[in-house]
Amino acid sequence: MVSGAMGGLHNGMQQLPGGVFAMGSDRFYPEETPVRQVRVDAFWIDERPVTNEQFAAFVAATGHVTVAEQAPDPKIYSNMRPEMMQPGSAVFDMPTGTTDQAGWWDFRAGANWRAPHGAGSSIEGIEDHPVVHVAHADAEAFARWAGKALPTEAEWEFAARGGLEGADYAWGDELAPHGAMLANYWQGTFPYTNSLADGYLRTSPAGSYPANGYGLYDMIGNVWEWTDDWYAEALNAKRSQRACCVPANPRGGTRGGSIVKNDPTRIPRKVMKGGSHLCAENYCQRYRPAARYAQPIDTTTSHVGFRCVVR
Repeated sequence: MVSGAMGGLHNGMQQLPGGVFAMGSDRFYPEETPVRQVRVDAFWIDERPVTNEQFAAFVAATGHVTVAEQAPDPKIYSNMRPEMMQPGSAVFDMPTGTTDQAGWWDFRAGANWRAPHGAGSSIEGIEDHPVVHVAHADAEAFARWAGKALPTEAEWEFAARGGLEGADYAWGDELAPHGAMLANYWQGTFPYTNSLADGYLRTSPAGSYPANGYGLYDMIGNVWEWTDDWYAEALNAKRSQRACCVPANPRGGTRGGSIVKNDPTRIPRKVMKGGSHLCAENYCQRYRPAARYAQPIDTTTSHVGFRCVVR
């Protein structure tokens, strides 16, 4: 534990009381159903996602080399295209014409947390933005160094709700009340037009928008955030709902169960929460506490970050 390096273990964190809450949603995507009562114990959670500055301190102290800074192992990725067999990561680019999803993302050699847009870019001037291009193992390594851990899906959702029971968003049931931009998400028709009503095309400084009821920033939008739970489909949640008692500190599925059937690389997936600056009303309405997404643990992109907890 390196609380001195982080300025005190609980600095920049909020202590949450825990309790019973309604997890999930029946109003949006199938994987969020059903709404069920769960209980979490009290815990501390970072007020903001981990920033470039904080991650740089970790790397300086440990020499950690992220997944995106290493070439893929050809023994694992035997079907990977030759041009992708080098260090790099996925960067979003707004398309200039009609294209499919593959055209929105560019595997960019040299893209990593130090160079978020690829070779020649840097984090200079965006030190206070969330770190991106981190795989699950990178987030875990930071958390261990800091004497912390990654949140479970239930802990993360409890924190994101900020004490609001059953609300669609972290601030209520209206996305932009009276036109107010309360998170960094995409305004316009994704992926072709963005009005930038929130002021940002990509990431924004951590803490740029109002905190939720628990004093937490950027639980919605800006960057997706890793959790420590293996992804499981909604069926598992339905089974838990039939139990006689409220589940305490529920966890996700299993490592093996998180793997997509017929995936030749057999890469397991973890749950991500919160949506990102690329979520939009017309495409990905996952800028909500209940929203969840299955991300392969080796996959790094320009819109995925994390925050930590202490139990």
